[in-house]
Amino acid sequence: MKFSFELTYDAAPEEVYAMLADPAFREKVCVAGGALEHSVAITASGERMSSTVDQTLPATGVPSFAATFVGDRIRVVRTEEWAGPGRATFAVEIPGKPAHARGTIGLAGSATNTVESVDGEVKVSIPLVAGKLERLISDLLASALRSEQRVGRAWLAGDH
Repeated sequence: MKFSFELTYDAAPEEVYAMLADPAFREKVCVAGGALEHSVAITASGERMSSTVDQTLPATGVPSFAATFVGDRIRVVRTEEWAGPGRATFAVEIPGKPAHARGTIGLAGSATNTVESVDGEVKVSIPLVAGKLERLISDLLASALRSEQRVGRAWLAGDH
């Protein structure tokens, strides 16, 4: 299932990129998202940046058809590979489960605003319920990105 999300910020793309490269920002996003456990690893070399966020989330509110698939906790590993401040590839893995999401992230804007475009596809390899699970995962990704945007807007306004 393909998805497309846009996050907006009142800051230049370079400021948003710097925020995304800050481990403290990523930690704050994990806490705001209700992570039970999390780790953040960011490495940078010149304009390139790699980010890995590994978190365990409660599976509260998961529909009954998905409960046996996820259990009471779900581990999610999100990696981003940035070639520079404007473009990245990402992957979201659910270790031990036949599901993942992959796609691209783009930052574009002006001196005073940025649009972060997240485009990708969710794949689940379970016959009969794949479509339902892909929609559920897509909805969970949308919720996580909305939370990241809220934290990001506050961060860029000085709430570190």
